[in-house]
Amino acid sequence: MYSIKLIPKEHIKVVLPLLKELNPKITLVILEKRLTEMILSGYECIGVYRKSKLIGVSGIWFLTKLYVGKHIEPDNVYILPEYQGKGIGNLLMNWIFEYAKSKNCIASELNCYTGNEEGQKFWEKQGYDLIAYHYQKKL
Repeated sequence: MYSIKLIPKEHIKVVLPLLKELNPKITLVILEKRLTEMILSGYECIGVYRKSKLIGVSGIWFLTKLYVGKHIEPDNVYILPEYQGKGIGNLLMNWIFEYAKSKNCIASELNCYTGNEEGQKFWEKQGYDLIAYHYQKKL
């Protein structure tokens, strides 16, 4: 019923409509520019499809940090509202975890907005622990 696959870099712009829904205050032009820059830094995108329709997306980063080692960071995870609550997020995360293992990752880390209570519950159900706060300063 659903398929999950890595989106080839040459087709990466297919994720922009979903990224726009996730980031409604950011213009499509800025999202496209940032996505292009992110791809150059190793960003990859995973798509969830129902038949040929893209219904979900997650970006991923592969990073190595002193305190955790090599890990994967899911980023900009989004499932269209009409498909939420159907277990698709679980399928997507299982795919991501298996992909991470194939790349010799030993952990997964991510950021979740403090006001996103549903997201926090989802990540906790996925086995994530709250270990830090993420701070930001605009320059």
